Order: sequence, then C-alpha cells, then structure tokens
Amino acid sequence: MSTTQSERLRGLLEPLVLSKELDLEEIEVTPVGRKRVLRIIVDSDEGVLLDACADLSREISDKLDETDAMGPGEYTLEVSSPGADRPLTRHRHYVRATGRLVRAQLREGGDLVARIVGVDDDGLDLEVPGVKGRKPTSRRLAFDEIAKARVEIEFSRKDKKEEEA
Repeated sequence: MSTTQSERLRGLLEPLVLSKELDLEEIEVTPVGRKRVLRIIVDSDEGVLLDACADLSREISDKLDETDAMGPGEYTLEVSSPGADRPLTRHRHYVRATGRLVRAQLREGGDLVARIVGVDDDGLDLEVPGVKGRKPTSRRLAFDEIAKARVEIEFSRKDKKEEEA
C-alpha cells in the first residue's frame, strides 16, 4: 500500500476508531487475486470484544463507502484485534503486556524470556524465571536494548484472581 493511501486511510479512520476508545494499531491492504483485503487492527488496554469489532467494521464500511479512500475495485474489510503473538513495538504494547511472559531478542545477541512486572518511559522491570528449582531474579531492561519482543503464550498461566488469593 502506498504511503499516501495509508496516510489517507489512517487520517480518515483514526478519529472513528478513537471515538470508540480504541487504538488504531495497523492498517494493511493486501492484494488477493483481483481483489484486495483491507485489514484494520485495533486494540485497547482492556482488549477488544468481538461485538466491538463487528460494530466498528460496519461503521468503517459506511465511512469508506462515503469516500474514495480505497479507490476503484473490490475489497474485503477485516477488523480485528491483534493476535496473542504480535510483536511488541510501542510503549503501550509493553504496558498492556504487564504480568505476561515475553521473549525479547536482545540487540547484543541472545534471547531473554521473562515476565514484565513494570514499565516506565525508559524500559522494563522483569522477573526472570528460576532454573532448576531456583528462585526468580529481577532484571532491568532498557527499551534500546531490545531488538524484538513478543508475548509468549502460556497455557498454564495463573490469572490475576489466583495470584491475588
């Protein structure tokens, strides 16, 4: 998608998304045969419910029908929340992942798997799981030390209510 089209779509759709108290994370147009797929990824601190995606999809569709932002030709509109394994690229992504286990690829080399216990403007406070029965350790990681990061999916993760009890 050209930068001009991306900027036009963001300028058109971001106020609508923000009015629903959601963040517009990504806009992607992908050619599929003779058609295109327009993917809109939205998120919030509380997550995004399926009904909210459906309602927003209808409103975005109406807004796009009023304009020529998608240009000529057919397209399919998809509105969804980010997947569990999406990359953490913005400060708010790390804040939303507080309490979650993440895998960070470090700029100096190597990977670090740890739980985010705090986030500030400069970096992360982490709890590194203990190995072979050892207790977890604390570690500070500055944002500029991180090359890539994403949430690790945990199948046996305790929820917040269990941890508080």
